[in-house]
This record gives sequence, structure tokens and C-alpha cells, in this order.
Amino acid sequence: MAGLTLQDVHKRFGSVVAAREVNLNLPHGRFVCFLGPSGCGKTTLLRLIAGLESPTRGHIMLDGTSITRTPAHKRNFGMVFQSLALFPHLSVGENVTYSLRVRHIKKKTRQKRAAELLDLVQLSGFADRHISQLSGGQRQRVAIARALAIEPRLFLLDEPLSALDAKLRESMQLELRMLQQRLGVTTILVTHDQREAMTMADMVVVMGPDNRVRQVGTPLEIYRQPSDTFVADFIGSSNLLQGSCMGAREVKIGDQHLVVAEMPAGISDGTSVTVSVRPEDITILPGAEKGNNRMPGTVSFIRDVGSNVEIYLNCKGLQIISQSTPKGRPDVKQGDKATAILPAASCIVLKS
Repeated sequence: MAGLTLQDVHKRFGSVVAAREVNLNLPHGRFVCFLGPSGCGKTTLLRLIAGLESPTRGHIMLDGTSITRTPAHKRNFGMVFQSLALFPHLSVGENVTYSLRVRHIKKKTRQKRAAELLDLVQLSGFADRHISQLSGGQRQRVAIARALAIEPRLFLLDEPLSALDAKLRESMQLELRMLQQRLGVTTILVTHDQREAMTMADMVVVMGPDNRVRQVGTPLEIYRQPSDTFVADFIGSSNLLQGSCMGAREVKIGDQHLVVAEMPAGISDGTSVTVSVRPEDITILPGAEKGNNRMPGTVSFIRDVGSNVEIYLNCKGLQIISQSTPKGRPDVKQGDKATAILPAASCIVLKS
């Protein structure tokens, strides 16, 4: 099968399981993000792919050929570490071409390649600079250029932007994504930042605290159709409402009834379920209204962060959060009676 394939990959360090029965098919040319909380096995999985660790069991295939036991230096993968690991005693150009020098590539060829790569990462003319003379963002670009010097079959990045300030990080996210699109190289990025994954990835692999892959899909699929309550809660913000199935498309939450998008297979009447509704899909109206998909309550808090407004509604002890733009801000204030309207199409039922 074309691309990178992981078959039942399991990794254990003593009594600790770091990756549990991972099965993935990653096509060529995609930008893939491994996303999940700290300790879920993202970096371990990346190191297994890179050849820096060996799986306890399972197989890693590239274009149908096993690379499970292939040494890291023979896989021809480029990698950027969180610490960058640049050589402080070498110049920018020497850092970029270090892997080529180890491969005994001629000096003239190395210099030409360094010039091409530094131009690619917008550092033309920096070849003779000392690493200590560079900013954090410039060092990041040098590390990326160095990883690309060998024209890698896979480009692996282990949270390389985590040390940058917020503004520079967003700028580097855009640059890195555009660079990947120009080169067409298969790229895997490890991150715990949902915004980073949603911004950059063609495909997101969500890993849970149990060290399993919970869901694989496009950013929009992950956000709009989460596979379980962990994914719904971890990706973005969501209202998770506990209730019970009341039919093919109805859930009872307290004394309220919600018509939902659909009921997953295998859920019968009376089964406990969780309904996920994104805050931006909820409309808040002044006053108390009764009826299906309407939850009356009292405005308990309003948070205005400039770009959006969050309304917190206390519905008989159940908290509902709605989000709107400043122009669409509901005409309510703290303490007012109001009603949350939850559209059926936005009510996603998950097994509790």
C-alpha cells in the first residue's frame, strides 16, 4: 500500500505502555498532525516512525515494504526536534549541510544546496552567520532547512514551535504549511495545540490518555463529527449534555427533549448517551421559551473577549455555553431570563 502504514504497533517501556495497538494509513503528500494531551504517546509514535525507537510488537511499512527494523540513518527521514538541536559551533550554512557532509557530498554541492534551502526558508545571505546571532524564529527555519537537506521521504516534527511566542508561532505555522505544500513532502507534526492542528493539517490523528488512537480524519471531520466524548471535549469547546435515548432521534436531558441529528447504531431506548453541541451553534434568545430543543434558564456570566462573546446560561443547574460574534451578540445581560436554542443538526449523540 502506498504511503506510511502502521499495523498493530504497540510500544512498552517496562510496565508502562506508551503506544497501544496503533493502526494508521497515511498517504503520501499529506500534512498529518498527531494531536493529544501530554503523555498520550504522540512523541513515542513519531520516534517509532523515525527509527529512534523499536516497537514492542507490530509493523511499520513504507510503500508496502517493512521498515520496522531499518536503522534510523537508513530511512532517509528528516526530523526537527523540540529543542532544535542545532550545533552552536557551526555556522548557519554548516548546520544546514551537516547531514550532506556526513554523506561525503562535495563541498561545492553542499554550498549550492545550502543556498537553495536558505532561500526556501527566507534566510538568504545567512549562511555565514553564527547560530547565536539568530532569533528564535530564524533558528527554527535553520532546523527546518537542515532536515530538508537530504530531500527526506518523510518530514517529522516534534512540537518544534512550542518555544516561540504566540504571534511568531502563528506566523511559523503558516510558513511551514505553505512550505510543505510547495515541496509536497509527507509531513508529520506532533502537537498538543488544537488550533495548530486545525490550522495546518490535512489529516489529524487524535490520541487519548489511554495511548490509543481515538479518531483519524480531516480537521473539519474531527471537529464536527467527534467519535467519542474525549474527542468532543478535547477538540475546541463543546457543551456535553448527559441524557438518555428516547427514540430514533430524540434524547431526554432532565425534563427537556432534544431532537438530534441522528442516533448511532446500537443505542436503544433508555440507554445513557452524551449530546455534544458546539457553542457557536447555539442561539440565545431573551425570555423563557419552552419546546423541543429549547432550554430556558438564567444568564449567569458573559465573557466578551473582543472577537467573540460567550454567554453562560444556567438551565436548572445545567450550564449551557453559547458563542457569537460581537455583531450577533444577544440582547441579554447577567441575571436575565433567556433561552438556548440547540439546532437538531448540531446535536451530535455520543455513547457515554
